[in-house]
Amino acid sequence: MPQQPASAYFLVDKHSRETRATLSILVDNEVGALARVVGLFAGRGYNIESLTVAETDHLRHTSRITIVTRGTADVIEQIKAQLGRLIPVHRVIDLAVDKPGVEREMALIKVVGEGDLRAEALRLSKVFRARVIDITHTSFTFEVTGSPVKIEAFIELMVPLGLVELSRTGVVAISRGIEAM
Repeated sequence: MPQQPASAYFLVDKHSRETRATLSILVDNEVGALARVVGLFAGRGYNIESLTVAETDHLRHTSRITIVTRGTADVIEQIKAQLGRLIPVHRVIDLAVDKPGVEREMALIKVVGEGDLRAEALRLSKVFRARVIDITHTSFTFEVTGSPVKIEAFIELMVPLGLVELSRTGVVAISRGIEAM
């Protein structure tokens, strides 16, 4: 009789676990480039958790698209390969695997409250280094920047204190070190 593993944990395939990927995509800054990239995701049923895009080099007419998505290692590799074949795409880097990167996000968070709730929201904003950018007698609007994990933590703490509205920029990311994309 073949010997069985001592635990079911040994049966987990590393490639079947879903992971988060931050893809930095350098594209020509032309009409339709973003639509082609987003269309690839939509056409194959991949989800986009965060999307930011802006021109990064005016002389070369290039833009950087930063997409945060989830999938197994095989799916992420497939996404990268398919993106690399698109005409306006120059380079695709997974900042979680290919090159270590730095990620930041910004959020505007409106909190309505009075008395102790108002004081607690202000106290927590100092801990998270959130700036008050608008204030009325009954509300604050905070600006907070940092890692997506930090933003999520601040939002969770503001919900019971009267969070009524929020707006997030999405993740912007860049590789570490001296090499450019």
